[in-house]
Amino acid sequence: MSWVVLVLSGLLEAVWATALGKSEGFTKLGPSIVFAVALIASMGGLAWAMRDISTGTAYAVWVGIGASLTVAWAMISGAEPFSIVKTLLILGLLGCIVGLKLVGDH
Repeated sequence: MSWVVLVLSGLLEAVWATALGKSEGFTKLGPSIVFAVALIASMGGLAWAMRDISTGTAYAVWVGIGASLTVAWAMISGAEPFSIVKTLLILGLLGCIVGLKLVGDH
């Protein structure tokens, strides 16, 4: 269950990172609220998952998922240009995240 929570928390990291950009320095209320709620939920989930998953692994997975999805969403939404190289790098990062899960804490 900790891994499910960790992955969901990583998804929420992408939400709050995207909302932070859309808040334009917290001058837009809607994105600012989404940022705050997603940030609290994401951090809470990370903390909960770290009860069973080592800190280094949990943090690396959380950041990797959040960063990958943030860049992917920016390319999908047109906020930044699509790049095959970026896509391959995101896939490589996701492969490393899966690898961290497979090797576990042994």
